[in-house]
Amino acid sequence: MTAPIIPVLDAVQSSEWDRLSIEGGMPSRVLMESAGRGAAAVIAKEFGADLAKGVIVVAGHGNNGGDGWVVARALQSVGVSVWVMETDKERSPDCEANRTLALTSSVQPLAKDDERPRVGIVVDALLGTGASGVPRGEIGALAAWVADQSVPIVAIDGPTGLDLTTGEAHGPVRADLTVTFGGLRRGHLLAREWCGRVVVVEMGFLPPKNDWPVFVSDRWVAARIPPFRAAMHKGDRGRVLIVGGQDGMAGAVRHAARGAFAAGAGLVKVAAQPESVAALQESLPDAMTLQTALGPDVESELSEAIAWADAVVLGPGLGRDPARTKFVSNLLESAPGGGLQESGTAFVIDADALQCSSDAIRVGRVARVLTPHLGEFKAAFPEQAELVATDRFAAVVEAAKPLHRDADVIELTGAIQTFTVLLKGVPTVVASRDGSVRVAGSGNPGLATGGSGDVLSGFIAAFLAQGLDTSDAASFGAHILGRAAEIASTKGSVRTVRPDDVMAAVPDVWRQLETTSAAEPPVLLALDPPAVV
Repeated sequence: MTAPIIPVLDAVQSSEWDRLSIEGGMPSRVLMESAGRGAAAVIAKEFGADLAKGVIVVAGHGNNGGDGWVVARALQSVGVSVWVMETDKERSPDCEANRTLALTSSVQPLAKDDERPRVGIVVDALLGTGASGVPRGEIGALAAWVADQSVPIVAIDGPTGLDLTTGEAHGPVRADLTVTFGGLRRGHLLAREWCGRVVVVEMGFLPPKNDWPVFVSDRWVAARIPPFRAAMHKGDRGRVLIVGGQDGMAGAVRHAARGAFAAGAGLVKVAAQPESVAALQESLPDAMTLQTALGPDVESELSEAIAWADAVVLGPGLGRDPARTKFVSNLLESAPGGGLQESGTAFVIDADALQCSSDAIRVGRVARVLTPHLGEFKAAFPEQAELVATDRFAAVVEAAKPLHRDADVIELTGAIQTFTVLLKGVPTVVASRDGSVRVAGSGNPGLATGGSGDVLSGFIAAFLAQGLDTSDAASFGAHILGRAAEIASTKGSVRTVRPDDVMAAVPDVWRQLETTSAAEPPVLLALDPPAVV
């Protein structure tokens, strides 16, 4: 099974995709017709029982309004009563043409002073993907009317007032359903609570550009993750070493080790301080253990364990003793080649290790994935601390780029580091040194609890140990963690979800990936809003 590539775009990229598709031979009127008819089909499927009460489409003067006129005509053609409220501004040529067709098809226009009929659905087709700022004037008044309705609201592209590039929500419209085309826009993921259920419809665009961010979905993961082989033994499934767990913080390495097992690692070893080792031997006997002082020097036994491992998680429960920075630097610098990764043992750098200096976490030539939350990102990448507050996509891409000091690594080893940064959040953004960007939108607030990041680091390490590259390993880990949290919340409440609940749901995720079905044209993706209760 293959999976469609669903890009995650900003306004500039969306406009470029329109232009490239039209220049490539797809007339703009055809694209608009496909978009409107696809949206009408989704509305009928999602709110079929409400169609009998009629529909009001609120149309702007641009091409988003043109999509709305096509929706009106498509629904009218199957017997739905449809009215359209519109602006008085001069319409774009395609909008004007589809307005004329809709009026010819008995779609009923509503003047400003006309009484509004009671209907079952309102469609917001006022502004398109390039809109920004607070809706004002006539557009603002119509948007306020839409927001005041007590029936399901369907947004075409996005609810009016939401900046689909930055995710900044000015209001007033909150949609129950958002229908967008070809791919997602950043704002759909950055402001999920404003968009409701998001459905992506195929409308005839050319394939997206290779350097655009790609959304990580069930189908995308299922199509890419390698299956196990019948004759595999535990060594084939990868060897993972977890380094951390200062005394009193055994829980962090336990979560990471359990995550590695759940993602399929064959062997897991934990290097921690003595009290944590004792606690782990009692609570997770499946894992092998090794005592370490956690620095500043790397003991010979720990060096041997690193040489044994295909992937290492460095940081859960490591603590922030001043010696830790030297320990992290020494460990990364001394890590050997070999293992399933071409560039040597692969590392996941997480938690307390990210609080060490940005220089310390960059030394050596091993492949690595850094998995910060927002605060850890600012500590690990101070150069991007201001940028991440306004544009998390750009900040992660910049963080993954080579620095001038990386030239020393190339000169000494002849190798360029494989370097991937995963910024946890809503959404999770994964950027790699090769320029690839992945976006994971799964998950819910149940992950905003201690230990979730440790589980994620274990997932990623297991995938690295099985030979996946850093970008895929990070993307798969983020998606599976999020999907497990979604399943866990259905068995109780998102308020009560803890890492052990997430772990208990992982087998359900694997089963769902095994049975992922093909798409149902014209729908490419349907994304439910995250649970919040």
